[in-house]
Amino acid sequence: MAIREKAEIIDAEGLRRIITRVAHEIVERNRGVADLVLIGIRRRGVPLAARVARKIREIENRSPAEGSLDITLYRDDLTTVSAQPVVKTSDIPDINDKVVVLVDDVLYTGRTVRAAMDALIDHGRPRSIQLAVVVDRGHREFPIRADFVGKNVPTSKKELIGVKLEELDGVDTVVIKEIVD
Repeated sequence: MAIREKAEIIDAEGLRRIITRVAHEIVERNRGVADLVLIGIRRRGVPLAARVARKIREIENRSPAEGSLDITLYRDDLTTVSAQPVVKTSDIPDINDKVVVLVDDVLYTGRTVRAAMDALIDHGRPRSIQLAVVVDRGHREFPIRADFVGKNVPTSKKELIGVKLEELDGVDTVVIKEIVD
């Protein structure tokens, strides 16, 4: 089985526009940044949350609180992997009675977001939890819906979405990949 890249679906400028739009939508929906906390889900959600926070600062002249969340121990597939899981750090500011926006790159089955909510609740009791993603590709297994979506990309189960970020990969792009038998 091989994976091949089919097409770029979002270029660097498109990703910049998505970040800008999502930042505006978050500010509008929450009437500013008071009591707002952005939490990036490791790995690609962390730099995305930082970008959204910077854009919100440009808009509001005030930054929301930021944090990062590792969901490794909350995953529901730990018993199916043979390798020992590598747990990274989480950096969660006070979330009690705050509006938390979880930020991730791709929403697919909803399992990552479910694990993130479980992990988040272990850190406190937010007033509400919202979800921001760059790409929603469908195929949900859990009743989870993103509040802020950069782009909806209907995919088949033989396709993958690859998000590359300057901070981690040296380039900003989103590609669709295909699993080839």
